[in-house]
Amino acid sequence: MSIVLVGGHDRMHDEYKEICFKRGHSVKVFTQMPARFDKLIGNPDRLILFTCPVSHRMIHTAVKEAKRKNIPILRCHNGSATSLDGLLQQLESTPSSR
Repeated sequence: MSIVLVGGHDRMHDEYKEICFKRGHSVKVFTQMPARFDKLIGNPDRLILFTCPVSHRMIHTAVKEAKRKNIPILRCHNGSATSLDGLLQQLESTPSSR
């Protein structure tokens, strides 16, 4: 499954990628808002949004693009590795994500 992860802590960028790869998912991680962010999101299967450690502008852009492309959004207030692992586990256990 392809995932775009928006938000989180800069220092955890590599750890987020490692967690997703171990669970068999391809992932793009954006902890800071790059130029042309809306174009970089692409068309993933899911968008994971860590709402606490992220700018409002980045949230607005990600949600707007996800709605436009009908990409399901999973939100989590906490940007920890455990939270990401729990979201992925929840995602994998739902029948519609298989």
